[in-house]
Amino acid sequence: MCGITACVGDGDVVDTVLTGLKNLEYRGYDSAGIATLTDAGVQSHKCEGRIDDLVDELGGVDLCGTFGVGHTRWSTHGKPTDENAHPHTDCTASVAVVHNGIIENHAELRGELSAAGHLFTSETDTEVVPHLIEEELAAGKSPEAAFRAAIDRIEGSYAIAALIEGTDAILATRQGSPLVLGVDDDRRFLASDVPSFMEFTSRVVYLHDGDVVRLTLGEHEITDAEGEPVSRSIDTVEWESEDAERGGYDHYMLKEINEQPEALERTINGRITDDGRVALADFPPGTFDEVSEVHFLSCGTSHHASMYAQQLLRDRGVPAYAFTAGEYATTPAPVSEDTLVIAVTQSGETADTLASLRSANERGARTLTVTNVVGSTAAREADEALFIRAGPEIGVAATKTFTSQVAALLLVVERLTVDITGTPSEDSEAVLTALRELPDAVDRLIGSSIASSLAPRYAGSEQHFFIGRGVAYPVACEGALKLKEISYEQAEGFSAGELKHGPLALVTPETPIVAVFTGKHDTKTLNNVEEVRSRGASVIGVAPESADHVAAAVDEFLPIPDTNPDVAGVLANVQLQLVSYHVANVLNRSIDKPRNLAKSVTVE
Repeated sequence: MCGITACVGDGDVVDTVLTGLKNLEYRGYDSAGIATLTDAGVQSHKCEGRIDDLVDELGGVDLCGTFGVGHTRWSTHGKPTDENAHPHTDCTASVAVVHNGIIENHAELRGELSAAGHLFTSETDTEVVPHLIEEELAAGKSPEAAFRAAIDRIEGSYAIAALIEGTDAILATRQGSPLVLGVDDDRRFLASDVPSFMEFTSRVVYLHDGDVVRLTLGEHEITDAEGEPVSRSIDTVEWESEDAERGGYDHYMLKEINEQPEALERTINGRITDDGRVALADFPPGTFDEVSEVHFLSCGTSHHASMYAQQLLRDRGVPAYAFTAGEYATTPAPVSEDTLVIAVTQSGETADTLASLRSANERGARTLTVTNVVGSTAAREADEALFIRAGPEIGVAATKTFTSQVAALLLVVERLTVDITGTPSEDSEAVLTALRELPDAVDRLIGSSIASSLAPRYAGSEQHFFIGRGVAYPVACEGALKLKEISYEQAEGFSAGELKHGPLALVTPETPIVAVFTGKHDTKTLNNVEEVRSRGASVIGVAPESADHVAAAVDEFLPIPDTNPDVAGVLANVQLQLVSYHVANVLNRSIDKPRNLAKSVTVE
């Protein structure tokens, strides 16, 4: 949520900052702005709308500089307007600030600053920051001392980058919101996420909470809150810049759906032995011998992946519970040193998940994160980390990260089962064989899917219900979420048996029902299909291609390759991704940038 980018270079950096903003637009697209620092002082320009609107307006503005910061906004405080766009400046226009997060004590600070004569021009919480810096500068502090003093007054979560007249540097810090440093020979970059500068450098420094970084030409200095130097390693990101480009596809979402076979190959590679056993380098046999129960913490799509893993563990006799992270931090479940808490987060920066992870850490649980980002906060703060290796995902609606999360969690489930119960699951060998074959199965499904032909018939329906049992239930929930996210159609996912406990009252001939089958519990789900068909609803069945009994009982049949039932849900999910994509395309929705949503939710 919100994207920060910045660059210090030997020459004009405006185009570089704008490129960084374009690469981060998935983090917010309500408004955008840029500020530079030159010998003439701070210059800035911002506007409501998308980054293309900013670029168009800059065509008539003489903006240049070797120090630049940019911002693309997802609104929290104040509507999307020119005034509320970042960067924000002080009364003298000598300080420019961009910010991601929420400043919780902004009202108190605004009142204090207004009483001291400062004039505010926006409704945002961010605007207190440049005025705080201005106040400290007026008291005689140096620019860096003024920046630090201002940050000390702030409560909440933030990543902040500032330009201050009188210093040839960009100053930045983070607390609870992501900020990463890019290192090139003669340039330095800052961003909320690596894709911002991936085409310029693959060398990155993941900043920690409390770090203050000073960027100058070809150099950077990192200190802690007290001003003491700290050492942070320079890592190399293995992604290629082309990974974050559309590559000829109409939308990032469609590209990323098609990338799932490769993403799954990376997730699985080296993690299943030739004789059909789990091989997790950091989690050898016996790693989880002392675990008695498992808690999953997650939000949104990651929560549905967690629900999938919860079901698999319960099927294997392991106590497991999937909690929404937004509730776990405030109303936590009891834990002990024998509880394994698994935080599932694509970015590793999801605010609610991090808050819940910290709660679990503080209460003595053992913690593990399953994430896509090596240097993320979750990866640093959990006791252990397993990386899904999905590569960058730009589309706001998660696709390849969900399938990779489920695949990674399936491996964790098999390891946990052996360690906790003492024996592999009953069909462990078949499950791992199916998992190894999954990339090819997904590839075949994508190439043969008829989801695009169904979309015109069901786009614009009154509402859509998705149902399933076992692992098909979280897949149904994820399918409904995808449809809501990108098509704006009303959709809900239910455990199939719950339909008759209320939702059935809403079923009409204008209510398509999507029923997910995996080869387990199919007879009971077919009974629910009959219940809705008797009320005039059309049913789309997603099931293994050999399930003739399902094909005969539904109005439309979307086959998936035959596989083990524990893995079939992943294939069903890919079909539902394609259904959602094509429905949204028929409705001409903004598929990669759905309204009111952003890629990484870094505020609670």
